[in-house]
Amino acid sequence: MKAWTIGELLKVSADYLKQKGIDAPRLSAEILLAYQLHLTRVQLYLQYDRPLSEPEVEGYRALVRRRLSREPVQYITGTQEFWSMEFMVNPSVLIPRPETEVLVEQAVLLGKEYPNLQEEGVNFLDLGTGCGALAVALAREFHKALICATDLSEEALRVARGNAERLGVKDRIEFKCGDLFAPFAGKGTRFDMIVSNPPYIAEEAFEALTPEVRDHEPKSALDGREQGMHYIDRILKEAAGYLVPGGWILMEMDPEQTSKAIRILEETGRFTEHRRIQDYSHRHRMVMARKK
Repeated sequence: MKAWTIGELLKVSADYLKQKGIDAPRLSAEILLAYQLHLTRVQLYLQYDRPLSEPEVEGYRALVRRRLSREPVQYITGTQEFWSMEFMVNPSVLIPRPETEVLVEQAVLLGKEYPNLQEEGVNFLDLGTGCGALAVALAREFHKALICATDLSEEALRVARGNAERLGVKDRIEFKCGDLFAPFAGKGTRFDMIVSNPPYIAEEAFEALTPEVRDHEPKSALDGREQGMHYIDRILKEAAGYLVPGGWILMEMDPEQTSKAIRILEETGRFTEHRRIQDYSHRHRMVMARKK
């Protein structure tokens, strides 16, 4: 029996994934075959006519079956790129999204605008760190900063600690288990910058999510309860108490929530320079403000 080549198997599997309604079928096929063969996607095309062994084909078919069950590619391969770094992910953590890089971009811009953020001894806080993507990216960009990262999930923190170690920043990130600011309550701890990508999916919209998100990613990292505002409201009302004067808060949310968030910031009376920032699709995705 004639062996499958890489090119033939890619075409057949991509067509099949498309027929079954899988998003980005060709990309999924390429990533999974590259993962199975321990190659890069570029190497797949350089070896397009390479015949595959029966174990290689069977292993790949098993991966495709997982994708057909709507398991995210990132959980199958165990990795996701963020800020040009490869993060380990599993179902205990949210898969980092490209739009969340906007938070890092804005933090870097603030570092240029306010040189004190690049000085020795500055403290940053990542609320709800998940796999540690934001905390690690900030540690890479702000070489003198000490970063705290909190999460309610010990499983998520295990993943985040592993990523910080692999990516060479474990000595500058302190991971704490707890609900938002709880690990710092009553301790007088203050930060120069707080960043957060909190759960912000409205509970009434949860069932409409794609199966990849609804059935596989951790609900605790997604569910923002009524109108998705539960954690946004709590963070914005409490943040000033954990910021130094002139400190910044940067938070991701749904574009429909940004106007409400600005109103909350204004009602606290403790912030100035409120801004809404657009993502790569030109939708307001982030709110940032400076403590008076």
